[in-house]
Formats: sequence, structure tokens, C-alpha cells
Amino acid sequence: MILLAVDTSGKHGSIALARCGPEDACEIIEMAALTGGTFSAELVPQIAALLDKHGFSKTDIGAFAVVSGPGSFTGLRIGLAVIKALAEVLAKPIAAVSLLEALAYAGQSQGKVVAGLDAGRNEVFVGEYEVGSAGTRFIRESSFARDAWLESASGAVVVTSDNNLAEAARARGLKVAEVARPHSDAIAKLGWSKIVAAETVSAEALEVNYTGRSEAELFVKGS
Repeated sequence: MILLAVDTSGKHGSIALARCGPEDACEIIEMAALTGGTFSAELVPQIAALLDKHGFSKTDIGAFAVVSGPGSFTGLRIGLAVIKALAEVLAKPIAAVSLLEALAYAGQSQGKVVAGLDAGRNEVFVGEYEVGSAGTRFIRESSFARDAWLESASGAVVVTSDNNLAEAARARGLKVAEVARPHSDAIAKLGWSKIVAAETVSAEALEVNYTGRSEAELFVKGS
């Protein structure tokens, strides 16, 4: 099956074509970069060009994987709008992938894992998971003030692509896995594992994942 993965969550983005199946096997055919600030004009033409380069058309796509958040509000909306439109026209499944989950997966650690991403405005996006051989179990995602987020990481492995967050965690004596920020190739593989597990959403149900401050800070998700 041909899978198209899209990541427009950051300053720059990417798309990937992958040949997936059976089970969790997923071979990346090619990944193409997207220039930050031009997603709305660039995304659809880049998808068309990548498909054409490898002799495919949109009707060859069997499934989609897309980063649903957290990240740039405008970028995420553009990526999700394109995937929603394609999936609805083609009647194909979508795997919505949290960038925090992809980050936790990239750390290749077992047990409790806390993924951290710089959210700007002195805040940190935080995802807590239990990672084992059978897969990744979601605990919660939230955002914290930068000086408070490490409280959630007690007894966990901190996985982050941000050096400043990594150094702050190390200064607290926490175990840290500093990794590269996941791109659409990693999103394709994680998305395919969700599709195999029937963890998909319809085009109508696909929404941006708004990760708000924790209730402990008197904020609710989406604020």
C-alpha cells in the first residue's frame, strides 16, 4: 500500500511517500522538504510532484498519516485541511499522529517516557507515555510553564529534540535521550502502525490536537 505522510507542525515541514505492509513494515520511497511560511501554496503541488516523480497518481494512495499537533496553529490547519480533502475524495483512512508521541518513539526507551517540545512563550509541550515491546500507551499530553514541566518527568526518561530542554533535565539529574525532531518519514512509519491497529479517524473527525496547559496550572486543554 502507498501511504502519504505530511508534517506541517513546525517552522519547516515535509512530506513522505512510503510503501507499507504487511504488518508494521514500511519502506520510505522518498521524503521532500517543505519551506516554512509557504505551506498553503506549496503543499498540494509538492504532493503532486512527488507522486508523479515515482509514477503514481493520487488514486494510488491507500492511506494517509498526518501530524495533528502540537505545533504551529496555522501550519497544522493547512496540513490537516489538505489531508481531510484528499482522504474524503479517495475514501481512504487517516492516522492522526501526535508529534510528541513520535518524539517519545524516537527515544527508543522503555518504561515511562516524557517527551518535551519547546512551545514558545516560555512554555513546553509535554507528552507522557508508557513505552513497551507491545507498543506505546498514552498517559496524557499538556503544556507547562518552562520552569515547571520537569515535575512531570520524575522517574521517567525525558526525550526531546531541544538542547535547552535536554540540559535543564540533565541538571535535575534525569535520564535524557536527545534526538532529532521527527520528520514525515517517522510519521509515515508510526502512522502505518496505527492503521494496522485500526487506530484511524475519518476526514470529518480529523482535528488539530490543541495541547493546553495542565489542569494543575488551572488551565484546560485548548486554552
